[in-house]
Order: sequence, then structure tokens, then C-alpha cells
Amino acid sequence: MQYEAKTPEEYMELLDDDWRKEKLLMVRQFILKNAPELEEGIQYKMLCYGNDSSKLFHLNAQKSYVSLYVGAIEKIENAKGLLSGLDYGKGCVRIKRSVNLHDSGIKDFVQKAVDRWRADADTSC
Repeated sequence: MQYEAKTPEEYMELLDDDWRKEKLLMVRQFILKNAPELEEGIQYKMLCYGNDSSKLFHLNAQKSYVSLYVGAIEKIENAKGLLSGLDYGKGCVRIKRSVNLHDSGIKDFVQKAVDRWRADADTSC
């Protein structure tokens, strides 16, 4: 889904108050807690996290899941193990309603991606 928001605050206001908002806010907290230096903004009609020169994450509420885009997932150390039980593709983790984020490896995956970004290592496709 696309949201016509200009700021992260507007984006949050446009979200339906349902399980997708709950999951998106949890992933958002994982990002903000692990990387307070990342600037939160809007790019491609979704939340984005990075700086002026590069973006590390994009986060969006879709119709049936919450998507976390990270470029190339295989560049993140132990990505397959951390994302076990989650639906993911080349660059997107799809978080469905039934997923318990606290029992998943998504928090550690976010931390590994942040560590790689901090080390100036490429995470792009």
C-alpha cells in the first residue's frame, strides 16, 4: 500500500489501527533503538532509515503483511538463520499477522544490518 505522507508522523497517522500498525511500530522500535543515528524519513511513500548518502531500511504496511526492505538480505551475516520461520525474498522480509516478533530473529537481523552499515559495508542489491 502507498501512503501519501510527507513526514513519518503523517505516515503513522495514516495507518489503520490494526495488527499491521502494531508490527510496524515494533520493527520501527528495533531500528530506532539499535541505530539512533539513523534519520527517519519518507522515501518511495514509505518510512526509510539512513542518512543523506544512503538508506539502510525501508518499512511499510502492506495489505497482508509489513515489509522490511534491506537491499540484499544475503549480505547480512547469518541472515537465513536469523530469518528462519519468516517469509523473505532477495531484499524484503514480509512480516505476517501470525508472526511473533519477540520469538523471531528479526531484532538480531536488524542489529547485524546496522553493524554492517556502520562498518561502511554495502547492503544494497
